[in-house]
Amino acid sequence: MSDESLTRLLEEFGAAWNRHDIEALMACMHEDCVFETVAGPEVYGARHEGPQAVRKAFESAWLTIPDAQWRNPKIWVKGDQGVMESTFTGTAADGARMEANMVDLIVFRDGKILRKNAFRKNRPPTRAAA
Repeated sequence: MSDESLTRLLEEFGAAWNRHDIEALMACMHEDCVFETVAGPEVYGARHEGPQAVRKAFESAWLTIPDAQWRNPKIWVKGDQGVMESTFTGTAADGARMEANMVDLIVFRDGKILRKNAFRKNRPPTRAAA
């Protein structure tokens, strides 16, 4: 696929995150998909492999932070690799507010997202205004 087509795929992927649309997200993912999270016990965070595991991990983002949004996206694609830069915002169940810049490193295969490797600034949450 062309860089332009893959850029459009990432634009739709980002829009699906903000709509909290798991079906649209998974439609962007390759059947051999891998998601590496921003946090976890391993050097790469936590790794989720295969559609069922990736789906569950994606959905957990909205369970933990129901108003999660990825704002101000910037996307670059070159060949089988892409980058999505954004500002993550959201409020946890305890009222802690998060806002931090992040980036996803993407690998494509067959016109779909094979791997999403997420990185986010380690910024402490703030308390919601009373």
